Amino acid sequence: MSLQSVCWFRVCSYRLIAFYCLLLSGCGAAPEAENKPEIWRFAIEEAEGGVQHKYATRFKELIEERSGGEIEVIIYPYGTLGTSTHITEQLNLGVIDFAMASPGSLGKLIPELQVFNLHFVLPVDERLTQRILGDQELIEEFDQLYQPKGLKLLSIFSEGEMVWTTNQEIRSPEDFAGVKFRVMTSPLLLASYDAYGASATPMPYSEVYSGLQLKQIDGQVNPVFAIERQKFHEVTSWMTFPGHASFITTCATNLDFYNALSADRKTLLNQVIRELDEYIFEVQRGFQTERLKSILKDAKRRQRMMHISGDLVRFMESLSKEEHKELIEENEYVEFLPVLSTEEREVFRNASKEARELFLEIGGSRSREFLERLQSAAKTYEE
Repeated sequence: MSLQSVCWFRVCSYRLIAFYCLLLSGCGAAPEAENKPEIWRFAIEEAEGGVQHKYATRFKELIEERSGGEIEVIIYPYGTLGTSTHITEQLNLGVIDFAMASPGSLGKLIPELQVFNLHFVLPVDERLTQRILGDQELIEEFDQLYQPKGLKLLSIFSEGEMVWTTNQEIRSPEDFAGVKFRVMTSPLLLASYDAYGASATPMPYSEVYSGLQLKQIDGQVNPVFAIERQKFHEVTSWMTFPGHASFITTCATNLDFYNALSADRKTLLNQVIRELDEYIFEVQRGFQTERLKSILKDAKRRQRMMHISGDLVRFMESLSKEEHKELIEENEYVEFLPVLSTEEREVFRNASKEARELFLEIGGSRSREFLERLQSAAKTYEE
């Protein structure tokens, strides 16, 4: 089969999948043409209940409300339209109109985006990270890379601090020795954890729980909400908040779709996207707090020790007296360990520079420019 035939087959397949999903979502029996709303299709890289689903759901609410019902937004959770790679391809082809596109998947198409896979680049402080990612000048600069790919970048945001869950305490690269550590299929992430002394192991997200349970891997990294949702804490005993990175994703739209919108529609879309910046920041912070509470409750219920190392001041302050008593004072199955010291973090920071050099080699023609841009912004905000 020729390359042209393969591409045509993919386009037809994606359109059939989208059409089938529309029928399942109840859009097959449309109202009369004059009352039929305009359909906007939005695919996400996570299942229902995650940060991205909250973002897409609020997007749907605001767009439908402020358009007076003239627009209907259909959300496709992860798996509905295939993998993250499939979603990106369908967005490019115009089969869907909006999509979440994380650097882990879109970085293959736009290599400079892999800068968000690097460690110790963005600030530890979540609010500072949000300000950097929400900077319109930065978004416009990255959008220059999206547009040649038929996409338009709308926003960049964090889904929360990345946390290590392992079956042993990790405070130094020496502790990582011999640890089979699951990472996404990214050359930079593989290089980062290899540099930390771990045996970096790519594995599909859907197989991580069983991999930990069967001892095929010894640890993994994700935000707290994902750890709790996927129950990774059930098959690991240590949670470490190293303050090295956040899970970053981007929201994008098809460029032709965006350009075809009326001026009023563009204004509506841009206003909603800007409002969602603050909304999703508070959502992910709330997720981290509520899901960590759930993990502590589960440790007590299952009578299984959980050792936690991290800066949990904000979490502790969020607890009511009753929650503090239940989850902390009377919970013998949770041990709080000291946060990684400045010296301990510095060892990991120095080791992470190997991946930074790799990024400059494989991160595209503007890799150095974007790395320096983020480093400069982080330094400015921290000062």
